[in-house]
Amino acid sequence: MAIESPLYRIGEAARLSGVPAASIRYYEKEELLAAQSRGDNQYRLYNNEEIHRLRFVRLCRAMDMSLGEVRTLLALDRSSRSDAHAACETLDEHLSHVRTRLNELRVLESELLSLRSRCDGEGNQCHVIEALHQRADTEQIPLPTSIAKRHV
Repeated sequence: MAIESPLYRIGEAARLSGVPAASIRYYEKEELLAAQSRGDNQYRLYNNEEIHRLRFVRLCRAMDMSLGEVRTLLALDRSSRSDAHAACETLDEHLSHVRTRLNELRVLESELLSLRSRCDGEGNQCHVIEALHQRADTEQIPLPTSIAKRHV
């Protein structure tokens, strides 16, 4: 005879999983979490397995994985695929996104340092603001690819 897991309302599930209640509702809407059973009072109810799943999703999101990547990992976890290393493909794709973003951040850091070097505390005019106005009028600054095609 299986022992039944206790059921938790969304606030308690949020506390136990570290995932805000609004995010839990969103994950349910996005089908990262199955639609929940409801008590007589229509409150959503979550068991220990679902709390663990929320923690899993939170961990993946903390590693900046997109919802699609999380969805893929969850599907792999539920599947009976014989390929034990299928999750590595998802991780490799995510590493590629992270490396691209790191390169973009290095370029951004260089740009910010260059701007910051303009600030010398001299005169009545802020040289940083002045430099930004000059660049806004003269330069075509390409948007980083992560802004144009955001990895979420």
